Amino acid sequence: MTYCLGMLVQGGLIMMADTRTNAGVDNISSYRKLRVFGGDGKRLIVVCSAGNLSTSQGALQRMMRGVPNPETLEMDSWQSVPSIYEAARAAGRAIRLARDGNDSLDQSAGVNFDASLLVGGAIDGEAHRLFLVYSEGNVIECGPDTPYLQIGEAKYGKPMLDRALRFETTPEEALKIGLISFDATMRANLAVGLPIDILVSRAGGARIDVQHRIEPSDAYFRDLSQRWADAMIAAVDGVPLPPYAGPA
Repeated sequence: MTYCLGMLVQGGLIMMADTRTNAGVDNISSYRKLRVFGGDGKRLIVVCSAGNLSTSQGALQRMMRGVPNPETLEMDSWQSVPSIYEAARAAGRAIRLARDGNDSLDQSAGVNFDASLLVGGAIDGEAHRLFLVYSEGNVIECGPDTPYLQIGEAKYGKPMLDRALRFETTPEEALKIGLISFDATMRANLAVGLPIDILVSRAGGARIDVQHRIEPSDAYFRDLSQRWADAMIAAVDGVPLPPYAGPA
């Protein structure tokens, strides 16, 4: 399991992914799930992956080489797609091809070959866009009403996003909210863990403004986690008891 988060606010794009993979409690390792293609100011494609590693790796490798486009009869790759929408659609075809290849293997072990992607960025002057690519190959786009998309272990970090994140939120504040979302997820699910890779691309260009890996020794993340825990305890203490609870 994993947790990946993309946030598209008025001021830019923020994408985050943990690095934990596991095949049981005694087989845990780290693997980079946030990848960047371009970043030269003209083309920036950021991809986060969740699900079966064989499928996601296969899809990303296919996109490096190119996947057939049935409409143009050409090969679409990260380097050639004309927009983020077309990048997401091509990635969907790549996932489907990779998953179909895995499905032909022996299924006796009950392995789930599903994978999903977040694909965001900007190409040739377009505004930042963010898409979720499902294992079946279909895509949905992030919009201002709900300015985030999640893949992987999404449920524990979702309440924070729903309560605090708005389209008008600054990228810096969105990054902080995203880290709290990750902290909540990590506390509830051992299958999600540090390091966390983060990328920020501010509106107005296809460039990388922040790219950072949060390691277990990161002092800011430890402080954020403790401050948030203390704030929640204080908030609970500040809420009156239910009137029907009876005497203390």
